[in-house]
Amino acid sequence: MQRPEAWPRPHLGVGAAAVQAGGPAPPAGAGEPTGPRLQEPSLYTIKAVFILDNDGHRLLAKYYDDTFPSMKEQMAFEKNVFNKTSRTDSEIAFFGGVTIVYKSSVDLFLYVVGSSHENELMLMSVLTCLFESLVHVLRKNVEKRWLLENMDGAFLVLDEIVDGGVILESDPQQVIQKVNFRADDSSLTEQSVAQASKYPTERNEAAWQFSHPKEVLQSAKEQIKWSLLK
Repeated sequence: MQRPEAWPRPHLGVGAAAVQAGGPAPPAGAGEPTGPRLQEPSLYTIKAVFILDNDGHRLLAKYYDDTFPSMKEQMAFEKNVFNKTSRTDSEIAFFGGVTIVYKSSVDLFLYVVGSSHENELMLMSVLTCLFESLVHVLRKNVEKRWLLENMDGAFLVLDEIVDGGVILESDPQQVIQKVNFRADDSSLTEQSVAQASKYPTERNEAAWQFSHPKEVLQSAKEQIKWSLLK
């Protein structure tokens, strides 16, 4: 039978080996990689999307996390962003711990906001998709007048691109197809409701005629008389 001393001994760590040898223990964390830690990837890449007019007033906005939880904080953030970006030709800004990509069109400014470590190209793909999709929906220039007249369509476009901070689509053609499908489905629903509301009226009228034959006959006689007098 093999003696216990002959069993392989567990490997001693750097610190334990140094202490056993009588030397000073190395500092805590020795042997671990140094430098900034990489951020864990996340699907929740978009913090906010908003559109302002050329006076900095909000026309459309959606926030997807609690970075700016109150309306007051959101409005203050949008005002500061507008003041910082409205007079520059750049397309990217770093402000208040976030990354912002933006684009101007006639009398509008479109913004997409991500975290400070977010990939600018990914944010820019969302911005480009939003702008090109609005071009198709508005069928005119992307400007304040047409946006206000088609606000429902603009929100549909945004919902097809970003949902809860997650990027769903970056191809404007796919976005337009989905928006058109939802619009067609909505119009069919409205038509069905109108038909359903019309049917009881027609049915009630037929039931009334059946239950009042004398009145119907008298009405028919009156119509014949007036047609002969003409």
